[in-house]
Amino acid sequence: MKITLNAFSFLQKKLTDNGFSFYNVEMEIPEKSTVNDLLAILKLAREDVEGVFVNGSIASFNAKLSMGDRVGLLPPGTPGPYRVMLGIVKKNRKL
Repeated sequence: MKITLNAFSFLQKKLTDNGFSFYNVEMEIPEKSTVNDLLAILKLAREDVEGVFVNGSIASFNAKLSMGDRVGLLPPGTPGPYRVMLGIVKKNRKL
């Protein structure tokens, strides 16, 4: 199945070093692949990626991908407030 991949910041160099493009890349991946499977295909370690977006929404690493999905990979190091705003981490509220 085909997906579209975008990777940001430090991941761009890692993907280039691994022989992959990183901007609006149409990729063919096996049916029933998960985000973790995609990382393996891209030769990325789990700790290389902090946030995953599928079709504009934060997704888990176990999320199953479907034909036509748009996947965005975000590395660790995104400024703190944006991590909460994007849904990568939950805001810690004290009552």
